[in-house]
Amino acid sequence: MLNSHSNATTYKGVLFDLDGTLIDTAEDFILCLNDLRQENQLPPLPANAIRKVVSDGARAMITLGFDIIESHPEFENKKQQFLSLYLKHIARKSQLFDGLNDTLDWCENNHIPWGIVTNKPRIYSEALLKALKLDQRINTLVCPDDVTHTKPDPEPLYKACNDIQLNPEQCIYVGDHARDIEAGKRANMPTIAAGYGYVHTPEEAKSWQANWCVETSHELHTLLKILLAPQSGKSSPQAANC
Repeated sequence: MLNSHSNATTYKGVLFDLDGTLIDTAEDFILCLNDLRQENQLPPLPANAIRKVVSDGARAMITLGFDIIESHPEFENKKQQFLSLYLKHIARKSQLFDGLNDTLDWCENNHIPWGIVTNKPRIYSEALLKALKLDQRINTLVCPDDVTHTKPDPEPLYKACNDIQLNPEQCIYVGDHARDIEAGKRANMPTIAAGYGYVHTPEEAKSWQANWCVETSHELHTLLKILLAPQSGKSSPQAANC
């Protein structure tokens, strides 16, 4: 799919989804869910099975981990136990995806604002960013606590753009879930689908029809450097197929 934005567009900022896009948090969720299963005398689940539902949130992980639906009388209790464990051990394994620290360094060195728009509540987002020493680097963090409507509604993206004083069409949004790309489209922002994230199948990210799709975090780094560099008559790159 070709870039649908004008070749003359100058992109001046970048916003990331958090889990599965900027930071690989899956290992900590895997550890916490299996720790909780162990407390309940259950064997560990395969890491890959948990990884695939991380972007769907704590409720999806509890459903997977204990084979119960939200109406089950133990569901909320299990969810709170899980979240308490996660907050206590929020960064045992979590880290920026490979190469993306270089991306953030490049943005900062070139005075390009970057931020995070996530459906992860602020208590966990702030704790994670502080643990990874990103809290003093970020230009904006928008969480569900900050808005009336969460992604796929465009409201969080509008707020982030306002925070960094850019129009939505000047700012790129990167995400690893269909709701991220939908939110970006609804905000009239150019979007990049992170096919390396917590997708259910390899074909899934391509199906969202983002402006661009990347298979690895290194591809994302390269693409952002092209898109965010001074345009000076250059054409925007064609979308990569995931």
